[in-house]
Amino acid sequence: METSVDEIAEGIYRVSTFVPEIAPPAGFTFNQFLVDAEEPLLFHTGMRSLFPAVSEAVGRVVPLDRLRWLTFGHVEADECGAMNQFLAAAPHAEVAHGLLGCLVSLNDLADRPPRPMAHEETLDLGGKKVRRRRVRNLNTPHVPHNWESRVLYEETTRTLLCGDLFTHVGNGPAVTEDDLVEVALEAEEMLRQTSCLTAAVETLRSLAKLKPRTLAVMHGSSFRGDCAGALRSLADGLAVRFSPEREFVARPSILADGEAAES
Repeated sequence: METSVDEIAEGIYRVSTFVPEIAPPAGFTFNQFLVDAEEPLLFHTGMRSLFPAVSEAVGRVVPLDRLRWLTFGHVEADECGAMNQFLAAAPHAEVAHGLLGCLVSLNDLADRPPRPMAHEETLDLGGKKVRRRRVRNLNTPHVPHNWESRVLYEETTRTLLCGDLFTHVGNGPAVTEDDLVEVALEAEEMLRQTSCLTAAVETLRSLAKLKPRTLAVMHGSSFRGDCAGALRSLADGLAVRFSPEREFVARPSILADGEAAES
């Protein structure tokens, strides 16, 4: 496995590891996003097993001991498995997450107390006035999954750090202008990662109102272009392809065991 680093928006770097053994034959990427600022922020840490490769890649952009904020969408191994390893390597770093995630999991799991964030609260990452970095916390419970789910919006570059939204398989370019909606719907059909259809559709339409310029996607290529249109199209696609809700819930994923797949 190789871990690559690419700038997908000004001062925002995608750290990507391709794992061909997952979802073969296409394979699967695990991406982290580093916001280079006076107080650097890392969105996703990757799994514990990827820490050596991911930390080395992050260090190509900023020294690890300069990391100030560790953030992620929800509590899951690929999102925050290496959280405590990064905390050990970055003595001034803090985990920042939504209040619910802190109360339910992170107050216990993190080696240092996390900083809870309210919905719509902004974290100032510092920097020069014209390039000052601010990320806004947006709670998205159960979207795409987990009660404590959230996304971050980097206001200067209008980059939506959207986590598992738009997940797709393969090892495409770091950032693309090609439509990701159909490949994301195909991945949803395969993986069944989304937990609540109604919440997903409404949340995607709400996020479209931000009119982001770039979507920083955790699994697959990031997207640059009409992001609001892409968010609305994904919402429409989910509603058309998977409604009604009761049938959506009953569909198995390729990760289900044989008994579950037959039920």
